[in-house]
Amino acid sequence: MSEEESLSLPEKAYQTVTPGSSTRPDMEMDSIGWTMFLILAVLFVPLLPFIVIVYVFSKLFDYLAAQRGSGE
Repeated sequence: MSEEESLSLPEKAYQTVTPGSSTRPDMEMDSIGWTMFLILAVLFVPLLPFIVIVYVFSKLFDYLAAQRGSGE
């Protein structure tokens, strides 16, 4: 029996010439991600009252439009 025939299906699909690498925590990218999150949070927190106002007006206008449409 040749070596090719003795391999299982996943081993056949995962044939490569480079050695496999072990996983490790990527602290550098983790710190960059948290930095980007904090910058976006600092930028969006001042906009939060305006977002809430737009949301409330949107719901109010939807409610009034439904009331007006059901009265006819």
